[in-house]
Amino acid sequence: MPAPTGPESAAFDQRAIESLGVAQPVLMENAGRAAAQILAELFPQGRVAVMVGAGNNGGDALVLARTLLSWGRDVTTVLVADRPLEEPLLHGWPLSRLDDTALGEGRAGGGGVLESAAVVVDGILGTGTRGAPRERQARAIARVNRCGRPVLALDVPSGVDATTGAVPGEAVRAVVTVAFGAPKLGSLLHPARALTGRLVAVEIGFPPWAAADAAAAVATPSWARARLPVRHTDTHKNAVGRVLVVGGRRGMAGAVVLSARAAMRAGAGLVQVCSPPENREVLQAAVPEAIFVDPDDAGALEAALSAARAIALGPGLGTTAEAAMLLRRVLAGPPVAAVIDADALNLLAHGRAAQLPTALRGRPALLTPHPGEMARLRGVSPADIATDRVGFARGAASEYGCTVLLKGAPSLVASPNRRVLVDAQGSSDLAVAGMGDVLTGTCASLLAQGLEPRDAGAVGLYLSGRAATLAGRGAGLSPTDVVRWLPHARSETTAPSTSFDLPFVLFDHDPAR
Repeated sequence: MPAPTGPESAAFDQRAIESLGVAQPVLMENAGRAAAQILAELFPQGRVAVMVGAGNNGGDALVLARTLLSWGRDVTTVLVADRPLEEPLLHGWPLSRLDDTALGEGRAGGGGVLESAAVVVDGILGTGTRGAPRERQARAIARVNRCGRPVLALDVPSGVDATTGAVPGEAVRAVVTVAFGAPKLGSLLHPARALTGRLVAVEIGFPPWAAADAAAAVATPSWARARLPVRHTDTHKNAVGRVLVVGGRRGMAGAVVLSARAAMRAGAGLVQVCSPPENREVLQAAVPEAIFVDPDDAGALEAALSAARAIALGPGLGTTAEAAMLLRRVLAGPPVAAVIDADALNLLAHGRAAQLPTALRGRPALLTPHPGEMARLRGVSPADIATDRVGFARGAASEYGCTVLLKGAPSLVASPNRRVLVDAQGSSDLAVAGMGDVLTGTCASLLAQGLEPRDAGAVGLYLSGRAATLAGRGAGLSPTDVVRWLPHARSETTAPSTSFDLPFVLFDHDPAR
């Protein structure tokens, strides 16, 4: 599912109009009517107050208002911009139209017009907005936020940057956002994501190639499930994937236990664990299916590296000289596909991250940094990473010549010269120590089963996020819960679907589900 930026969205509109002769009013008609149907499904009763801004966003809002009025709903429109008295989009329907000055200050800034509505529609600002809203629109946004009514936003909540997700002033807090054609990239990124609510994308008549060159896309459940490895009926443990997990400093086996368990549960046929001898007893008790490899046994390590189809390198490894030596030995071995995480990333950053392409030696690699690790790799602060997560993920992938999975809300998967993939499954429930180790094992398992690093990263995010949802633990979720539910997530026969019985709904993501 493409996730265009604000400028990309404007370009898609223009291409549809100029290349195919799709009239702009037709696009607004389709958008407004689709949004009206979504509103009618979610809020079937009561008066609707529609905030109408300038340009196309305001036009979409007027079509929605006219459509609802023609269906018998009580609708009031509030103009938050100068628009002509004779609106062709109204088709002669006598909409009640108020100027935003009629809102007054009131007990909560709405003068009763908003407070007495069952739902408020936000059509104040569109995807072309840059910077803080101007005074008139800012007042309207503040009044919408203070009215205490549920808000349905059109395309993006007003005040949100559709490209970066930045909120330079106050922005509308929506319970649902109806995006036209595709979800906008900014609405998937924080801080805007917290204001977007349930995000529903609807088809409005764009040609199939309109968003083909969007720089980012959402890794939807259907996309992820279509890439899950399929076992042949005539197979064996080595054919379905051998994973070598390398990590766990002396006396600290927890991280490699989680990674090894996740690799098994995600479908690997055989898992080996290379960790200090002090961890052997714990590892063999916690993951009896795994084969222990002593890093001091050069022959055993060499054999494990040669037999592995994927390596999970770094969980709990530590940053000692001993850990650095083990890292060098592993990277000097056969160029097996690898997930490089945690302390392995810290060691590589300390040893000059610019030399990463040389260290990787052409192996298929998936780097999985959290923002702090990414900051160390790129020589910046975590605050810098937060200002442009997409840009930093894309830049690292390009410079290092490998796939980079930047963890966060949402996690991003970037590969050289390809779209950045945005994870749609993650939630704050996953913000628990040890979840990264589970993700590392899951992704390594998928690499061993034949997926390329980009797909392994995005599908690994889907499986772990879906397992978290199925576990149903909420804020009490633990990494062990995710590991336990990985087989259930993988074996689901269908992808999670929308509750809307509407054929034009393309995407439906509700953070509350």
